[in-house]
Amino acid sequence: MRIAAQLFTLREFLKTPEDIAATLRRVREIGYRAVQVSAIGPIGDAELKSLADREGLVICATHIGYNDLVNRTDAVIEKHRLWNCRYVGLGSMPDEYRRSREGFSEFARQLNEIGRKLREAGLEFLYHNHDFEFVRFGDKSGMEILLEETDRGAVGFELDVHWLQAGGADPIEWIHRVAGRMKVVHLKDYVVSVERERRFAEIGEGNMNIKGILQACEETGVEWAPVEQDNCYGRDPFECLATSYRNLMKFGAQA
Repeated sequence: MRIAAQLFTLREFLKTPEDIAATLRRVREIGYRAVQVSAIGPIGDAELKSLADREGLVICATHIGYNDLVNRTDAVIEKHRLWNCRYVGLGSMPDEYRRSREGFSEFARQLNEIGRKLREAGLEFLYHNHDFEFVRFGDKSGMEILLEETDRGAVGFELDVHWLQAGGADPIEWIHRVAGRMKVVHLKDYVVSVERERRFAEIGEGNMNIKGILQACEETGVEWAPVEQDNCYGRDPFECLATSYRNLMKFGAQA
């Protein structure tokens, strides 16, 4: 498994092509050799690939908007082929499907449709969770509904270990639960303040069982582990990614 930088962490530095070029350079200087493309400003697909190639960065995965996946599937496929990127991620589900068991079932059906189209094009579709998927509807959580009602051959998962734990689930258990359906995982950490507020933290600086999570990912064949920090609370996001990188190297991770 190799680590990567999730560009969402640096979204305030990705608003123009010039910003993107400078940001990719700094990411590579930290030591990362791969990125997950998300939350970038307007830039041509070919130009982005050229900038990544110039810095020696692999585009290992993406997050693509729901509307583009549904209504511009061919363009999404073309983009990923250009980027030589196999993994197409959806970062969340529209709010209207989150409210009921029937909503989760309908969304699972839509995931299957999207995933089958991408599979036919040689790509792999991944769904990224937050904590709301762990709301229970009778005897099952929303996440269990998605796991059971999606096509194993067409829909994979990109578990976010922070949001799993925030939703009351065991990240290590869930990594094993989706074994064979997860090639990309989101690595995060968090701390609890004296005011009992849960805060995003650099990998290895918080309360998550990072060593156990990394071991579970290795055991289940995860290929990529993008590092993401949703909020840096006024600190330099580049330094946050650098701290996570240094700590992951101490854990024996591979860039």
